[in-house]
Amino acid sequence: MNLFSISEDALLKDALAKIEENQHGFILTIAANGRVVGLATDGDIRRKLLAGSSLTASIASCANPDFVWAEKDTPREFLLKKFDQSIRVIPLLDEHRCLTGIVSRDDLPLQAEEPVYARARSPVRISFGGGGSDLTHYFSGDGGAVINTTISLYSHATLRVRNDEKILIHSCDLGESLNADDLSGALRQKGRFGLIQALLKSVDPDFGFELYLHSDFPMNSGLGGSAVVSAAVLGCFNQFRRDQWDLHELAELAFQAERLYLGVAGGWQDQYATVFGGFNFMEFHMDQNIVHPLRIHPDTILELEESLILCDTGITHDSGDIHQDQRQQMQKPNVRRHVQANVDLSYRMRNQLLRGRLLEFGLSLHEAWQSKRELSSKISSRHLDQIYESALSHGAVGGKLLGAGGGGFFLFFVPPFRKNELMTNLEALGLKIRPFRFDQEGLRAWMARERNNHMEIGCV
Repeated sequence: MNLFSISEDALLKDALAKIEENQHGFILTIAANGRVVGLATDGDIRRKLLAGSSLTASIASCANPDFVWAEKDTPREFLLKKFDQSIRVIPLLDEHRCLTGIVSRDDLPLQAEEPVYARARSPVRISFGGGGSDLTHYFSGDGGAVINTTISLYSHATLRVRNDEKILIHSCDLGESLNADDLSGALRQKGRFGLIQALLKSVDPDFGFELYLHSDFPMNSGLGGSAVVSAAVLGCFNQFRRDQWDLHELAELAFQAERLYLGVAGGWQDQYATVFGGFNFMEFHMDQNIVHPLRIHPDTILELEESLILCDTGITHDSGDIHQDQRQQMQKPNVRRHVQANVDLSYRMRNQLLRGRLLEFGLSLHEAWQSKRELSSKISSRHLDQIYESALSHGAVGGKLLGAGGGGFFLFFVPPFRKNELMTNLEALGLKIRPFRFDQEGLRAWMARERNNHMEIGCV
C-alpha cells in the first residue's frame, strides 16, 4: 500500500514520483495518525501547477478530502455501480480510515471462497402395489414392477467439512452422537450408527466433517425411512464432489450401503422412490431397473391426496426380519403366484391413476393388501386386521400397511362423503392421523455460505 499513499505534508514533486511509480494516476494523503484524509490525481496536480503552484508546494493543497472510498467488505454490486459512474479507483479503508486495499475498474478481485455447508432433504415414499417384486431374489427369475409416490415427510441432513480429520455425527432420531478422530475410528465404533457407518464405507470421504440428522417421521415406520436417511446423507456428500453422482448412482449407493454393507434384507424401490420423487412406476430386471415417471392430471393428484388417509399404528417393526421371512416363503410356488398377482395389479393401478379412475384405484388397494398378507405371516396380525376391518366398516374402500408390514403406517382410500366418519373412527381407535401432501421433487441438496446463515454461539 506504500505506493499509493504519502504524507499530507509531502511535496507535489514527491507525490508525482509515487504516482509515476504506482501507474494508477492517483495518490492518497495520510495524516500523522495514519488516517487517509485526501485523494489527489495526476490531473489535480497538473491543474495546481498550471494555476501557478510550484513542485515544492504541499500535496495537501490539491488533495480532495471528499473522495469516494469503501470498506473492505463492501458488496461488489456497490463497487461495480461506482465504477460504472466513471470512477477509476476506490481505496478500501477500515473503521479507523486506515488504508487496507485498492480496487480499480481493471482490478476488482473475485470474492475469496468462504466456508460453506451442504444441506439435503429426501422424502418418504408410500407404495401402492407390486410389493415383494422389487426383491432381487424374485425379479432375478420374473420381472418385478411397483407403483409408488413420495410425500411431504422428510429426512434432513446438514454437513460441513472440518479442517482436521475428526468426524462428528449427531442424530436427533437416535438421540445419540458419534465422535471419532478419523474415518477408520468412526467405522470401528459400536452402537446404533450402523447405517451411517455403512454409508461412510460406501462414500469413503477423505476429509473430516460434522453431520447433523433429523427426520419428520418415527423410525421403523414402514415409510422406507432408512433409504430416506441414506439419500439425505448421500445428497450432502454429493455437493462436495466435482463429478456428482446422478440419481441412479445415488439410489445404487444407498442400496449398497444398507443391503450389502449393513446386511439388512429388502427391496430396491425405497432407494429409487426417495431419490427420484413423485409418482413413479418402476420395473425391475437383472440387467437394469427402469423408473417411469407418471404424468397424472393435476386434478387427479389433488383428488387422490384428499381421498387418502395416512395413520400411524404406533407399532414398530423390523422390515429386515420380515423380508428375510418373505425370502424363505418366496420358494413356495403359491407365494410367488401372489407376488406375480401384485405385479399384474400394479400395472392396472398405473392405468387407473393415468385415467383418473380413483374409486377403482381404491378398490385395487384393498386387493393389493389381501394379496400382500399372503406373502408372510409376519406382515399382519390380529390387531392390525381389526384396524383394517374397522376402517372398511366406516367408509374406507381399500388400504394397506406401508412398507414390509408388521406395523408402522396404514394408508386408507376413502370416498369424499365418508372421510369424516373414517377419521373419527381411526382416532377413536387411538391411531394418529398424519396430514401430508404429495412431493414431486425427490432428493434436494444445496450449498449455503456459513457467513450468511450461521452464527457460532459461544459460552457465556
